[in-house]
Formats: sequence, structure tokens, C-alpha cells
Amino acid sequence: QEQLEESGGGSVHPGGSLRLSCAAPRYWLGRHCMGWFRQSATNEREQVATIATDGRTAYADSVKGRFTISRDEVKNILYLQMNSLKPEDTAVYHCATINAPEEWPSGSCPSGPMDVFQYYMSSGRGTQVTVSS
Repeated sequence: QEQLEESGGGSVHPGGSLRLSCAAPRYWLGRHCMGWFRQSATNEREQVATIATDGRTAYADSVKGRFTISRDEVKNILYLQMNSLKPEDTAVYHCATINAPEEWPSGSCPSGPMDVFQYYMSSGRGTQVTVSS
């Protein structure tokens, strides 16, 4: 069964960096909007970053300027580079494939005042990121 698999999590001090990786089935990265979301210990879920098939990226305000989403379509890996980490970044991070809303271009990422998680198709088990002193 084809699935997503995250890796790269760990424990770091505030200000530190981590790079998360998500191994995806062949061709997925070029066919779907891909994203990272995180789930905190209180089960709050937040979309962190997305990348559309045309390469356009979008970020949550809480991570703008610190996180970068990218993909390698040859290796079939989605990345999330996280710099200047803060304790509030502590969460389980998941990668996901995301459908475009109806009438939006195929491969685009849902955004704006909507429940973006209704468009999520599949996600991995996640990787834990802990930021503490």
C-alpha cells in the first residue's frame, strides 16, 4: 500500500534547526498539492506549509520566515526546513497530500477562509519535534 512516511524529528533547544523529510510514492509530488501540518499535545491541528504542483508555497503566519517547504521530485521526498525553532513549535509533524477544492486548478492548494483539512487525502504517522531548554 502506497503511503507517506515522515522522518527527521527530534529534540532541540530553542533557536535550533531541524529538517523533516517525507518519503512519498512515485509521482505523487508532481500530481498533488503537498503539505505539512502539526498536531500539538492538546490535539490542536495546524496547517504549517503547502506547496502546489506549480511550486507556489504558502505558510502559516506562525512559521513564516522560519520554515521552508520544498520537494525533490527525483527522490520523491518532501522537506520541511525548520529554523529558529521555538517551544511552541513542539508537536507531531505530518506530511499530507491535499486535494484542490472543486473548480480550483488541479494541483493547487486550498487556502483562505475555509476548513482546509476537509481536502486532506492522506497523511503519514508523523514525526515528533520537541523544542525545549
